[in-house]
Amino acid sequence: MSPSDWQAIALTLKLAVISTLVLLVLAIPLAWWLSQTRSRARPLLEAIVALPLVLPPTVLGFYLLIALGPAGVIGGSLEAIGFSHLAFSFTGLVIGSVIYSLPFAVQPLQNAFSQIPRSLLDAAACMRAKPSDRFLHVVMPLAKRGFITAAVLAFAHTIGEFGVVLMIGGNIPGETQVVAIAIYDHVEGLNYGAANQLSLLLLVFSLLVLLAVYSLNRDGSALFTRQKQELPK
Repeated sequence: MSPSDWQAIALTLKLAVISTLVLLVLAIPLAWWLSQTRSRARPLLEAIVALPLVLPPTVLGFYLLIALGPAGVIGGSLEAIGFSHLAFSFTGLVIGSVIYSLPFAVQPLQNAFSQIPRSLLDAAACMRAKPSDRFLHVVMPLAKRGFITAAVLAFAHTIGEFGVVLMIGGNIPGETQVVAIAIYDHVEGLNYGAANQLSLLLLVFSLLVLLAVYSLNRDGSALFTRQKQELPK
């Protein structure tokens, strides 16, 4: 592979790591609220979170480009106070990736939180455990596999993004050219050998990620069933 291909791989990994960390910070409280609330606003918020699953990536990327560009609400406001707009920048890629991968982080966590028996939290509360202690010492250990699944899926989904990052970041080598865009660039230049190398790399990576997630979910379901059966009646 060429130096530009390795540069695209490094940039993709950097984007995936940063986006995954940001996603977990945002997704944990959001997923916890969605799993516990009885608010009438819950279906609306769940629909908004899941919107990237059905919305074409180019549509989301287009509106992000408008918002983060020099004439947009966010980009224009930044330029008005002396900063640069976020379109065609790495920061813009992070914002687009976080929004586009949000359901892949929120939904596994929400499912994991929803399966935790309420009786365990009530028992911890009766022992005067603070809400933060209940979350750290009861919720997090029981939802550990949900955390791992959310992190893995968010990371893998960011690795394979194309439409959103192309719309908001363009194709700037070393700045916004990630692996998916590099593959497209090679195909446009009829360099099928280089495109095949990067495509095969993503194919193997995706297969390993899915294998890990399905194995984790199967083992996690069996473990949770055993734990639930062992709870006092």
